[in-house]
Amino acid sequence: MSFEDLRVRKPGNAPQRALRLSLLAMMVASGIAQAAETTNTEQTLNVDASANADQQQQAAQDYSVPVTRAGTKMALTARDIPQSVSIVSKQRMEDQQLQSLNDVLANTTGIHGVSGDMDRTNYYSRGFLIDNYMTDGIPTAFASRWNLGDAQSDMALYERVEVVRGATGLLTGPGNPSASINMVRKHADSKEFTGSVSASYGSWNKQRYVADLSAPLSAEGNVRGRLVAGYEDRNSFIERYGADKKFVYGVVDADLTDSTKLSVGYEFSQVNTDSPMWGGSPRWYTDGSQTKLRRGYNTAPDWAYNNKENKKVFVNLQQNFDNGWNITLNGTHNEMFLDSKQLYIDGFFDKTTGAGSSSYAGYPVIGGTGYNTGKRKVDAVDAFASGPYELLGRQHELMIGVNYSRQDNKYYSSWENISSEELGNFNNYNGDFPESNWDPREPASDTQLVRQKSAYLATRISLADPLHVILGARYTNWNRQTLSEEMEKNNITPYGGVIWDFYDNWSAYASYTSVFQPQDFQDASGAFLAPVIGKNYEAGVKSDWFNSRLTTSVSVFRTELDNVGEATGETNPETGNAIYVGKKGVVSRGVEFEVNGAVTDNWQMTFGGTSYVAEDANGDRYNSNLPRTSFNLFTSYRLPMLDQLTLGGGVTWQSKTYGDIGGPDGEGTWRARQGSYSVVDLFARYDVTKNVSLQANINNLFDKEYDTNVSNGGIVYGEPRNFSVSATYRF
Repeated sequence: MSFEDLRVRKPGNAPQRALRLSLLAMMVASGIAQAAETTNTEQTLNVDASANADQQQQAAQDYSVPVTRAGTKMALTARDIPQSVSIVSKQRMEDQQLQSLNDVLANTTGIHGVSGDMDRTNYYSRGFLIDNYMTDGIPTAFASRWNLGDAQSDMALYERVEVVRGATGLLTGPGNPSASINMVRKHADSKEFTGSVSASYGSWNKQRYVADLSAPLSAEGNVRGRLVAGYEDRNSFIERYGADKKFVYGVVDADLTDSTKLSVGYEFSQVNTDSPMWGGSPRWYTDGSQTKLRRGYNTAPDWAYNNKENKKVFVNLQQNFDNGWNITLNGTHNEMFLDSKQLYIDGFFDKTTGAGSSSYAGYPVIGGTGYNTGKRKVDAVDAFASGPYELLGRQHELMIGVNYSRQDNKYYSSWENISSEELGNFNNYNGDFPESNWDPREPASDTQLVRQKSAYLATRISLADPLHVILGARYTNWNRQTLSEEMEKNNITPYGGVIWDFYDNWSAYASYTSVFQPQDFQDASGAFLAPVIGKNYEAGVKSDWFNSRLTTSVSVFRTELDNVGEATGETNPETGNAIYVGKKGVVSRGVEFEVNGAVTDNWQMTFGGTSYVAEDANGDRYNSNLPRTSFNLFTSYRLPMLDQLTLGGGVTWQSKTYGDIGGPDGEGTWRARQGSYSVVDLFARYDVTKNVSLQANINNLFDKEYDTNVSNGGIVYGEPRNFSVSATYRF
């Protein structure tokens, strides 16, 4: 059977907390701002193409990033972008030991993960699936049913992660109004031999080794190279489950002239897992009571594995001109591979006899095996130019670009059902199940070739010193070929925003963009659903302090969508795929806030929260498996009296979630619940010398037990309390 879809039903009404969260956010932002104002007279950063050594040093130690192209591809401060933006810097990733994109997203404001199992986590924002993952601004469309490890990308290769919440059609074209995730690669920016090596050890025998080396490749230093390589091996709190990861990244940066820079690089990563549990452990007995299996329980047999490999080649050319204009050309060739044999158990079991009952009416199976392989190949080119221009006596900015991408997704599958008789007494089951005698793998129904051609344009118009308007649009020609049909769509995505600097370093903003998202979901006949269409509105207040080392934001948003795919809870017996229907009138509305950066030179902090309501036209809760309210805090403090020592920690909290699932043999509806919970983390770092540092991290300090997936019949527990210790040598 192909990878099982996450099944969700959405009854009930969500609580109304937006106003309370908005007031809290304003008080927090104002309090931090007043502290900033009394300790530093610097305020808003004036964007400049060059940064002095002090600014670069600050950027290396801060949680904030002063200038970014997130949101509009124009070099702006976060305050000048009329959308909600979160940036996770290299320093924060180091402090919190965020070693994969999974780790980053799990600790980012407004982002929530739903784990299908140990290897597959889908991320959501504002109630919708995040399906656009970008590297250096080039998007790769993400199919949740075929998770090829996008979120397992290792952060040792990247300088920072940029998250723009809401609709991002100007940047990505098609996509859900959730968020776009952009990983910014490291580059060879040193004209001297420098680097770091680190080693760490942690719970469940986790070992990790990383080397990051930079060196000049020419006597003048105009050609430089950087190499990042690492190895990780770990077991898990899940019995028999283990994984190893290898990665290597190399880049050459060359200053062809004083104004022309060329970058060429290669990235390779491989993740191999043994005995991964597919779909979680069974939740219920047939009498409605919970199985209450131990957190370490694993349904996977010894022969199960899930291996992924990723290869990327990229080139980047930047040309700067004396008049402030620059041209950027990005090109990439990516290949991602999947090879997997797994088993899942999905049913209800008699507490006494261990006999199983199916979750589906007329489909008497309690599990299955799947031999799945896949290859996703992406070829993409993106070129854009940006710079200032004068009109009516004022200076404005313009960005114009074109994009072409070809994404070839080939998936092959062989699967077998498991009956209750074949499994036997579930009470005695310990993963001892024979490997299937696999039939030849056949192309999966969602094998497809997607081509996109886009042209985009945006301008930042200065109407007055305190008032700016951003107007833009993206034209997309989208074509998809599957095994049985071809679809072509042309779409224009408008974008508009206004920013009003109403007081010193405070701004108010509002923005609008449309939504266009083709879907991979299929109806009962096997046909793909028509694209999602809709509108996204956002308004808020932002500020920045200490030359943009500290930023704050409060925003309200509203998204209106039609034809949104929703799982019916039924499965197509011919394909094994979940059956979806298009829902009209889905509305998500809520409020977000974030404070991020340097409160003082010694104190770094990220504090964010979100609360929203998502309902369909009938008033039923949409994606009830997602928390409606959540907060995340992480902070670090370097002791002034002992500046070699840095202490910190954080907490994440989320409200309750639930999912309604068909009962035994598809009769009735049972509700899976997870109450609200918080997870606390701590860390400490001591600089033994200016070159050597030691660090210790404790995650889930109070060993909170929680379920990361209430949208189906399988429980996927979050990690229990765990620790890591690491040593880093820099030179």
